[in-house]
Amino acid sequence: MEDSDHIFQLEADFLKSLAHPTRLRIQDLLREGERCVCEVTEELELEQANVSQHLAVLKRQGLISSRKDGLRVIYRLDYPEVYTLVELIKRILKRQAENAVAALSG
Repeated sequence: MEDSDHIFQLEADFLKSLAHPTRLRIQDLLREGERCVCEVTEELELEQANVSQHLAVLKRQGLISSRKDGLRVIYRLDYPEVYTLVELIKRILKRQAENAVAALSG
């Protein structure tokens, strides 16, 4: 595999790790500060097993990390810059929607 192919694969893997609404919600929540699984589960109103699977994907990709606090595992966002990427995506989606509305009305 050429170097550029390897870089494209790394980029694709990174984006895949974010490509789920629950993982985006978790990133958004952790942007506000550290949370244990129980807090993430409660705030997102999801099953703990589901949340744990999504946290594992984000952790494998290196986007979040964890630490033990007694019996609890506390998660934190390691790269808040990811949210800048999410905001950029939102701006693109907004422009696409505006273009679609303009095309329909004109």
